Amino acid sequence: MPTYEYKREDGTVFEMLQSMNDAALTHCPTTGQPVKRLISGGGGVVYKGTGFYVTDYKNGGNKSEGKSKSDTSESKPDTTPTTSSETTDK
Repeated sequence: MPTYEYKREDGTVFEMLQSMNDAALTHCPTTGQPVKRLISGGGGVVYKGTGFYVTDYKNGGNKSEGKSKSDTSESKPDTTPTTSSETTDK
């Protein structure tokens, strides 16, 4: 159930938890003063933590991990120089 803000005639503001199907209040339940419902900006989204990563998604993490593993597992020709003693020991 949403929380609605109401402004009393004297300028003070209070909140009321109401169903969306309920009619807007016309008088304050505690003081009896006439009230008007305020338009609020909404709750918005709050992100907590360090962020989102590729591994947070169901299928996205597996595809990129498999791709990077195959890219790194390809062998490249050995270009390190060998000395003559390594090749003649056999």
